[in-house]
Amino acid sequence: MISEKLKKAREFEDQYGPFIKDKNRPDFHLTPTIGWMNDPNGFSVYKGEVHLFYQYHPYSTKWGPMHWGHVKTRDFLHWERLPVALAPDTEYDRNGCFSGSAVELPDGHQLIVYTGVRQVREENGELHEHQTQCVAVGDGVDYEKYEMNPVITAGDLPVGGSAFDFRDPKIWREDGKYYIVVGNRPADGSGSILLYESEDCLSWKYKGVLAACHNQYGRMWECPDFFELDGKHVLLTSPQEMTAIGLEFHAGNGTVCLIGEYDREKCHLLRENVQAIDYGLDFYAPQTLLTPDGRRVMIGWMQNWETSNCQPNYVRCFGQMTLPRELSVRDGRLCQTPVRELEACRSYQILYRNVHLGGLTTLQNVRGRVIDMTVTVRPAVRGGTYSWFKINVAGDGEHMTTVRYKPECSTVRIDRTRCGFPHDIVNVRDFVVSARQGEIKLRLVLDKYSMELFVNDGEQAATTVIYTDVSADAISFDALGGAVMDVEKYDLIL
Repeated sequence: MISEKLKKAREFEDQYGPFIKDKNRPDFHLTPTIGWMNDPNGFSVYKGEVHLFYQYHPYSTKWGPMHWGHVKTRDFLHWERLPVALAPDTEYDRNGCFSGSAVELPDGHQLIVYTGVRQVREENGELHEHQTQCVAVGDGVDYEKYEMNPVITAGDLPVGGSAFDFRDPKIWREDGKYYIVVGNRPADGSGSILLYESEDCLSWKYKGVLAACHNQYGRMWECPDFFELDGKHVLLTSPQEMTAIGLEFHAGNGTVCLIGEYDREKCHLLRENVQAIDYGLDFYAPQTLLTPDGRRVMIGWMQNWETSNCQPNYVRCFGQMTLPRELSVRDGRLCQTPVRELEACRSYQILYRNVHLGGLTTLQNVRGRVIDMTVTVRPAVRGGTYSWFKINVAGDGEHMTTVRYKPECSTVRIDRTRCGFPHDIVNVRDFVVSARQGEIKLRLVLDKYSMELFVNDGEQAATTVIYTDVSADAISFDALGGAVMDVEKYDLIL
């Protein structure tokens, strides 16, 4: 049964969504039908198609009472818009249907598990959000909330766990049972990831603390995801209130990947490596799925909270998702590359080899705002070096976004200071890459209002939104010292 709130949201989409023309949207990055988008939710395979839900406020381009937007795809690039899936229309989720996930049930239905939020005035006068875990079951379009919701409450938390920071369940099925990991804030005020088990997705048993922060990597750990990959277990999470740690982790809302071995008896991840997931300016709350052909694919919110209120005045939809990425573990690190389906969209190849750089350089037919370009740069002389190398994109003489590599300190910098973003916050990010005698491989995927950078075949990824008008499509290269480069560039046509 469709509630009045859900009906209203669907009617609003139908009435106003078509006015947002495709020319104002990216070509292949997902944006909301209308209004606001943040975290990806319910990224899953259902009846042979990939479904993606997202945190959604259709009525404005600002964060508001959270609904669940809904799309599906067969190739990760062409998205079919579906009606709003969830609205905050019950007592236990009256203030928002927060993030969650989805799984296909043996009976052919799709189950959604999400965080229901209701604000409660405490005896001392403080207003707190009580967060519980809820489920809904549907057919890929319409979803019915379970009449006995919520299914996990404060009474199911370990001693010291917070009912105010208890959210974002990620579900999977394994050996005939269902498991979820949920973010929580324990008594020490930092973050932890809790593990629950169920036979039927309705009655859940607490199993233990999968991983804990102990105030080392931020505080509250949001949006967890846990899976096995290439012989290791991987935990992804998005901490709040991070403190900068070298160039690996930046301050504020960040992302953390923990890789290690899973102790099934103790329900605990024994960490071997900790790293950032994305090293750019705009990436948060990623979620993964396992494809039928065995790939682990991740998508994330291509925005950050620090800049989310700094929007151009003319926008009617705000927020976009990253390009879906294939994950792997190499040499103990998480690696990521664009889904292979993107290669079928390549056209008009431009190829240059051994281009000597001696100052600002442009190449014929190397320009564009919807492109896939790989640049490999190395010293001009074996055993030699150079001071720095730059790629400038989305340029028009006044604007540009820059990727710079300095081999001496093995750092890459993304700088969008001149991209048209009219606010002097979060415009530059540096990160360390592996040293290879001055050689580096940089793959840039541009789609009108974004740039996704993949370093050395996916050893690191760095994402940024750009605001330059799409008419600014110049690309140039620069270096100080003796450097040569190879360039392979394609236009992308969906």
